[in-house]
Amino acid sequence: MKAIVTGASGGLGLEFAKLLAADGVDLVLVARSRDKLDAIARDLGATYHCNVETIVQDLGVFDAASRIVERVPSCDILVNNAGFASNGRFDELPPGRVREEVLLDVVTLTELTRAYLPAMRAQRSGRVLNVASTAGFLPGPFMAVYYACKAYVVSFSQAISEELRGTGVTVTCLCPGATHTGFADRANAQESLLFRLPTANAAQVAKAGYRAMMQGRDIVIPGMTNKALTLSMKFSPRRMLLWTTRKLHEH
Repeated sequence: MKAIVTGASGGLGLEFAKLLAADGVDLVLVARSRDKLDAIARDLGATYHCNVETIVQDLGVFDAASRIVERVPSCDILVNNAGFASNGRFDELPPGRVREEVLLDVVTLTELTRAYLPAMRAQRSGRVLNVASTAGFLPGPFMAVYYACKAYVVSFSQAISEELRGTGVTVTCLCPGATHTGFADRANAQESLLFRLPTANAAQVAKAGYRAMMQGRDIVIPGMTNKALTLSMKFSPRRMLLWTTRKLHEH
């Protein structure tokens, strides 16, 4: 059995890789950092006695998915974990960064899923785990693109999960809240209120997502607080949600 994990050089991606390796799954780890990937591959291979392949690839470019598929034509498990955010006013963000964010968070995730699903269906088994966020359930001023991208991931994942019902292939969407990873640094959000509040443990979040994927569940929101907040969004006035989210990110 072979699994592809994107964004595997740290954070949730690394935790997913550990969980898969512990279950005896061979790995293909994808990220931009060769040194980090090589070190992780050596450690996981020695610890869990699994085969670990690495692909050094920037996933925020147009042909990223095709390059990965060219190297790895099929897999049994696909973990679309890679993603990043940009904290700031939308009209002040560099256009290139906006493009990269949408390519990574939406386009590459979609194209990888499209590439690997047919073979999974043909063998009547396979699992896809798409990492979204609680951000996918509301608009996010000062992180507008990221919130919109994660809303896409939630909707996309649930839709194709239903399409695949009864085929032996499952699609799970993981929607964590703020989690202690390198996410805030890349987003330039270290000083935002959201990341000055307590954040979730990456290993625990990954474990919740992994368990849900193996159970074939379509969506999982780790933590009672996140579940309660997500439920409350359905009944809260939109204006209040926008104001609250703005205060979490504006700095």
